[in-house]
Amino acid sequence: MNYKNAYIFTEDFKFVSGGFSVEDGKFCDVLIEKEDAVDLGGAYVIPGLIDVHNHGNSNADFSDGSYAGDVTMARYLAGVGVTSFAPATMTLPYEVIAKALEAGLRLKKNPEAGCARLLGVQMEGPFFSEKKKGAQNGEYLRLPDFEAFRRLYEDSEGLISIVDLAPELEGSVEFVERAKALCTVSIAHTDSDYEHAKAAIDAGVTHLTHLYNAMPPIHHRKPGVIGAASENEAVSAELICDGIHVHPASVRMAFRLFGAERMVLISDALRCCGMPDGEYELGGQQVFLAENVARLADGTIAGSATNLFDCMRNAVRFGIPKEDAIRAATWNPARQIHALDRVGSIANGKLADFVVCDADLNRKTVWLGGKQI
Repeated sequence: MNYKNAYIFTEDFKFVSGGFSVEDGKFCDVLIEKEDAVDLGGAYVIPGLIDVHNHGNSNADFSDGSYAGDVTMARYLAGVGVTSFAPATMTLPYEVIAKALEAGLRLKKNPEAGCARLLGVQMEGPFFSEKKKGAQNGEYLRLPDFEAFRRLYEDSEGLISIVDLAPELEGSVEFVERAKALCTVSIAHTDSDYEHAKAAIDAGVTHLTHLYNAMPPIHHRKPGVIGAASENEAVSAELICDGIHVHPASVRMAFRLFGAERMVLISDALRCCGMPDGEYELGGQQVFLAENVARLADGTIAGSATNLFDCMRNAVRFGIPKEDAIRAATWNPARQIHALDRVGSIANGKLADFVVCDADLNRKTVWLGGKQI
């Protein structure tokens, strides 16, 4: 199928007028306009979004370990323009995490029509600080344990694409040195000072989970995790851009501090995403959703109730250039889960996952593997 008369978001991170074709579910002849083509009427075409930190939606949570639930999640995501994802586990017993990975591997191997592609998993927990556990269940916190992680990694056939830890915990540096050969290692749910964070980054950390949240704030005498991560060009930073977890000014500051090339927009969405106000569950704890804010019983803000496409549009509304917001929701996350060879941009040979929008990024249609969903 051929398409013409569109503004295509290219790998130069800008919109270029032209066309493209799709053959066998992949892009080809990008920027070439052909006469026998579907006229897109000057629409804007962006790559399908990639959410590398998403717990759930539609009353389903990845940690449930349910294949049917994973399908429900993936179908919702595709419908809102998130065509690939790496769902996140929680701080739970290893056997519960293993069950979630088993269900996720089944979906990855047997993708369902109209469902977002499950490309990996972010193992969020249990190697976290009690002081910054946030909405994680403190009962299951553990010190970094590479052998336990490796068993989960190998049993899931390498499905884990990001593993998180608090660098101040005993054994963190040794864990990073070994785990970095298997997947991306990220700092998360930490009370670390600058020195411990820098040691972990020097050892191989290249990711920062939900910047600002569940970590010490920036202080001029205590630069902490954020200071250590920002000064190392190898580290990218996630950002929840739901308008609740991070103030718009702090969103703009993050993009200035890390640069658009290192920002990764995420949703951190919970099972209450796409659902009405009410009571839900997260890692064995009650979550209460009211007016788009999800909180634990003690008032702690949990994850979000917003999908990544809306987070991307929020970033633009907060003052981030459109091109930078799109990059942070497509190319950058694909790079962090080592999937840039397949997704993350509109380029010859890549999977034809794309979203047709207007100039304000209002979503019109979503295409997965060259098929409209």
